[in-house]
Amino acid sequence: MIELYSWPTPNGHKIHIMLEECGLPYHVTPVDIGAGDQFKPEFLRISPNNKIPAMLDTDGPDGQPITLFESGAILLYLAGKTGLFLGDTTHEKYNALQWLMFQMGGFGPLLGQAHHFRIYAPEPIPYAIDRYTNEARRLYGVIDTQLAQSTYLAGDNYSIADIATFAWARSWQNQGIDWADFPHAKLWFDAINARHAVQRGVQVLADLRKPLVSKEAKEMLFGTTQYQKK
Repeated sequence: MIELYSWPTPNGHKIHIMLEECGLPYHVTPVDIGAGDQFKPEFLRISPNNKIPAMLDTDGPDGQPITLFESGAILLYLAGKTGLFLGDTTHEKYNALQWLMFQMGGFGPLLGQAHHFRIYAPEPIPYAIDRYTNEARRLYGVIDTQLAQSTYLAGDNYSIADIATFAWARSWQNQGIDWADFPHAKLWFDAINARHAVQRGVQVLADLRKPLVSKEAKEMLFGTTQYQKK
């Protein structure tokens, strides 16, 4: 049984979607990151970086339980467990892996910065807004160029790279993106968005998410509170 500890954020949605796509039975425990649940000792035991998602598979390798944190590692584990969404050949596998690493290293962290400085920063910082909005556009340009020549990021087959990247592309408006500038990426986005498993995945815990309006919640996520918790 998969025990998932998560919240409806892009990194959480990656795993929600993957589990729905794979058809694996799972149970979700919400970790309210605005309330500080990510600092609770029981969560830190499986996610020492105090970030969601984290996972326990009670039926792990050799029948032994295994815990994992980091969304990319969890995606790779689930792909390995099920034999799905990582290609059938070594070539296909590494092609998908390079696009997964592209998401984990750029199309995610840097889009998160664009989102932060455009939406959540307590005061506008023009340099930061321009810096990260321009980088967001550059990254969307990278996938648009790739998708001009293939159906999915790693070729003709849907993979964990698409799942991971789609989860972040759902926030395109907050990242300063106009889909008209990226027509191939838009077609790809719409095709993935239409998948029934994806639609189910993005609804996981969706009714629990609240706008970050309180000072306490913002401090928990972006301020010094996250460093003071023990």
